[in-house]
Amino acid sequence: MKVEEIYRRDLNLLVALQVLVEERSVSRAAARLNLSQSAMSRVLGRLRSLLADPLFTRQGQNLVPTEKALSMNRALDEPIESLRQLLSPFDFDPRSCDQTFTIVTTDYAMQTILPFALPRIYQEAPNVAFEFLPLQDEHLKEQLTYGRADLAICRPISSIEPLQYETLGRVGVSCLLSKQHPLANKQMCLDDYLSFPHALIAISDGVKSLIEQALEGKPERRMVLRAYHLETAMAIVDTMPLIITVPADLAYLVSERYDLIVKPLPFHFTPFDYSMIWHPRCEHSPAQEWLRSVVKEECGKLIAKRVVEMGLDTEADAMAPPD
Repeated sequence: MKVEEIYRRDLNLLVALQVLVEERSVSRAAARLNLSQSAMSRVLGRLRSLLADPLFTRQGQNLVPTEKALSMNRALDEPIESLRQLLSPFDFDPRSCDQTFTIVTTDYAMQTILPFALPRIYQEAPNVAFEFLPLQDEHLKEQLTYGRADLAICRPISSIEPLQYETLGRVGVSCLLSKQHPLANKQMCLDDYLSFPHALIAISDGVKSLIEQALEGKPERRMVLRAYHLETAMAIVDTMPLIITVPADLAYLVSERYDLIVKPLPFHFTPFDYSMIWHPRCEHSPAQEWLRSVVKEECGKLIAKRVVEMGLDTEADAMAPPD
């Protein structure tokens, strides 16, 4: 039988058959299904027509199922139980979740945001797994729509409709310099920033665009390196007077590890929003909702704390041009 033929059948009748077999009574089956006794009798008539069998014979006040009715009842046990589970409210238990989540993101988020959420995630859901993929700025919609990604953590560079999103917090930008850099022990001015070679690391193209907008009308920087991983720039930071532009909290996080100097940008730059983004198909998934709630709480709290500690709002206000 084709699926469209199944669609044309009243499958509620099969549920009624199970109730009739269990109750062995039209009146009791009617009460369970919230029907009148006459309506239940009509249901039994339709069942007999559908299955081409009398299904029940009467013995006193009770109905005695035929072999066909008993056989159908046994065959219906598994599919009806599956439907019952499918249609029942689902109570999500992180401890029993063994899902693999795929997240597309930047190197910045991989180093400075997600590690602070992972301990809690694995504490609550020890059986989950993660796969992290590089963010493709121009193809973010495709990665979430047609790819296998469940979530993106980034700053999108264009409209993301019809994707869903929630802001995690604000992120600033700073500069990393070697301690041998000519500017290491002096305040960096805009002319200094523009005259030395640059590396842009772990920031999406959207943030590169924001920096270029802030420097509109100024001489173009000499960009000697653009890379996804910070380690690429570390290989040459002591061999040339390089200025590495990175998210501010990443700069502070790695400065001690690589023995580098952190410098603020010598021009006005408003901290930008970092967000988590997902496809509407994931909107009401209990596992996805749990993951987003943990990421939102842990990462949002972390970003807000860093904004205060690094004075990003104060810094932006101080560098803002006078009215």
